[in-house]
Amino acid sequence: MPNRSASINLLKNKQVGFFGEFINWTLTIGRLVIILTQIIALSAFLYRFSLDRKLMELRSQIKQKQTIVSSQKANEAKYRDLQDRLYLTSNLSNLSHERHKILRDILSLTPQGIKLNDLSLNKNNISINANVQAISSLTLFVDLLKNYPSIDTLSLDNIENKPSANLIIVSITAILKQSEYDNIK
Repeated sequence: MPNRSASINLLKNKQVGFFGEFINWTLTIGRLVIILTQIIALSAFLYRFSLDRKLMELRSQIKQKQTIVSSQKANEAKYRDLQDRLYLTSNLSNLSHERHKILRDILSLTPQGIKLNDLSLNKNNISINANVQAISSLTLFVDLLKNYPSIDTLSLDNIENKPSANLIIVSITAILKQSEYDNIK
């Protein structure tokens, strides 16, 4: 014969009311909310470990790259110095060509009847000392210099007439326009 287990129930069967059902439902939902919250907190805690590992890897990569950059610092300084020298050399060469062209052009603008005694080119001006045989030659020369594109202003500093030698001695100063190559350090 099969064994029957006997059960004793000392409580009467009572019907559970709305309030009891509500309490039971609230406690069940509360347990689920607590379990979900703990799962989320645990997953955030574990995710933090992966973020910490990534952070350490990034820091080690930064240190490696800093080492590479610091080892190249001397080469970078040499490279920049070389670039500055090349820039300076290029500007000086262009300025030299520009000044040479100005001198060549002034010599070609000089009409007959004018003998240049002194022609000097400074950083921003030209000084001309000349012997002139005719006023018309001087007028032509001054007009040509005024219209020359590299000359900003022109002034006749000294005019001395020597009738015994049939000469006029002239001192002319021309101020040059700012060159794009004048900004050399």
